[in-house]
Amino acid sequence: MNSEPIKRSTAASQSGHNFRYFDFVMAAFVTILLLSNIIGAAKPTFVTISGEQWVYGAGILFFPLGYVIGDILTEVYGYARARRVIWAGFAAMVFMAFMSWVVVSLPPADGWEGQAAYESVFGQVPRIVAASTLAFWAGEFVNSYVMARMKVWTQGRALWSRTIGSTVVGQGVDSLIFYPLAFWGIWETSAVLTVMVTNWLLKVLWEAVLTPVTYAVVGWLKRREGVDIYDESTNFTPFSTKT
Repeated sequence: MNSEPIKRSTAASQSGHNFRYFDFVMAAFVTILLLSNIIGAAKPTFVTISGEQWVYGAGILFFPLGYVIGDILTEVYGYARARRVIWAGFAAMVFMAFMSWVVVSLPPADGWEGQAAYESVFGQVPRIVAASTLAFWAGEFVNSYVMARMKVWTQGRALWSRTIGSTVVGQGVDSLIFYPLAFWGIWETSAVLTVMVTNWLLKVLWEAVLTPVTYAVVGWLKRREGVDIYDESTNFTPFSTKT
């Protein structure tokens, strides 16, 4: 498939543009979001550094990929389309939580011995579910906003500064909301603060490590879609699904 010439444009001028790969990127974003919250969140693991064991949720290995894809969405397709994807992810998380609650609450059939294991994986505490959903929503919108604003400020230069800078702020908001809401009063205050800062640093580090991948995917998508969108006159309210 031949690439199209890349044209600089505003988000408003591309409102009716038929993007060929947008749906695939959105599907990847929602898939990683749900799986990292279902599979990864259910298992704590650890890494040993200088003889000391550091415990973290296994989901952190994959959850930051959602922020990488969020950066790609905003950089390639603009804030407005990224906003639609964030709302789609939010709705998917709410439905996942509802479905998990319904299925876990159903009485198990006689002779089935997997209820306890099922509840340990899918029966998450409502407080943690609410904290995770709110943190995702706020963190992703902040990430996308910073990414879009920085693109205009930098005139499209230094993509690495936007991807890492937006992740520092977005993941910071995510962590500041999730860990206190989910664990304050359950864990010791020092443990909440330590895990919050450690996980934030790990997520930012992941973003930095994946920068070459982000460059490659962004460049490929821009060439295929044929546009480079700048949010110069975008309405940045999160409470809309218009493109």
